[in-house]
Amino acid sequence: MSALALSVLLSLVSAVAYAGGAIVQERVAETSPDSAYAPLRRPAWWGAGSLNGLGALLHVIALAYGPLSLVQPLGALTIVLALPMAALFVRRRAGAAAWRGAIMATVGLAGLLSLTGSASEDSLDGAERLLVGLITAGGVLVLMMSARAAHRHPVVRAVLLAVAAGSAFGMASVFTKSVAVDWSGRPVEQLGTLLAIAALATAGMLLSQASYRGAGLAAPLATSTVVNPVAAAAVGITLFGETFRHGTIGTALALGCGVVAAGGLILLTTERIGRDRGARVISQHTPEVPDSPAALDGMADQPEPSRGAPAHRNVRS
Repeated sequence: MSALALSVLLSLVSAVAYAGGAIVQERVAETSPDSAYAPLRRPAWWGAGSLNGLGALLHVIALAYGPLSLVQPLGALTIVLALPMAALFVRRRAGAAAWRGAIMATVGLAGLLSLTGSASEDSLDGAERLLVGLITAGGVLVLMMSARAAHRHPVVRAVLLAVAAGSAFGMASVFTKSVAVDWSGRPVEQLGTLLAIAALATAGMLLSQASYRGAGLAAPLATSTVVNPVAAAAVGITLFGETFRHGTIGTALALGCGVVAAGGLILLTTERIGRDRGARVISQHTPEVPDSPAALDGMADQPEPSRGAPAHRNVRS
């Protein structure tokens, strides 16, 4: 097997692992309403973390065998692969609107990643790392508080948490790149950055778990998957001097791909909101059937109107 074919295979298996981890996280969130962020007593949650770790490891190995312009776009297939896998393994089917949104988000993200220029050999210095870390922490806290304020709107809350998760994962990638560039065999010198990477990765995991609560699978997964590389690319462009391929035309195409990805996310979000509203309308118009013995006995004690007699008698003065 050639190195290129191996990188493609590893990328596909990585996407499957990420999708499987997301499905398990969503199921854990659905069945653990009291543990939004870290249901530590659920073995399935640890399994989801293992799947995500496996996906990350395979992605890194794939980058070692294949070009970034191929491996990164293939990673965007996580969104599309998750929908049929959810239908197959947990019997959760997605509607036509969800499929359109997922495909739009995947195509837009894949195009954006394919247009991203090659990584530079620059890294963040100490002051820049501190500044990026503080901005990231502040942004994540703002998104968490906004999500808490939107507790009556589960989908909006989930999307805000997914944006926070994607931002944390993206900044963890930026710090990992800085450590890789500056690595000199002395881990003590990189201890602060390594701790920041661990904190960001853990925060991303916990936030992504909370984002699946009450919002389904597609919208939170697509949001975090898109925000992750976009946040990392924004830092690369602003601080590392990275650019898009093909100059001005490539930049314009990248902006167009970003619009397509954003449109897919909006479609996924509105589709889920519409489904939740429809479910609430149905529940409001469905008559409640008493299921307790006391309620049934109370109904049985009600006098029935005699046959042939009118239910209401008009009294004339």
